[in-house]
Amino acid sequence: MTQQTINPDITSDDKLWALLGWLIWPVAVIVLFMDDKKARPFIKYNAVNSLALNVVAWGLLIIGIGACLGPLAFIYSIVLGIQAYQGKWVTVPVLSDFIKKQGWV
Repeated sequence: MTQQTINPDITSDDKLWALLGWLIWPVAVIVLFMDDKKARPFIKYNAVNSLALNVVAWGLLIIGIGACLGPLAFIYSIVLGIQAYQGKWVTVPVLSDFIKKQGWV
């Protein structure tokens, strides 16, 4: 079992907002409008990643490809939300790199 260092900058409030942002995507939008929350790097990182994953999932659903991928994206969001609640900086393959390159986080 490997030990993960606990970052003291990530508070329990940050973890809760990150979890809620992954589970309920409108919360991620609300977080980005709240100045005190979007100033927290952990919350902003998770909110933007959550929104990006949901935009892709909904886009695929609208064009018809996502009928099977929609439920999988929701399950994946739950898994990522749990990891974020544990204080881990989660990464979504391809999307997280794209978001960082765009300078959104």
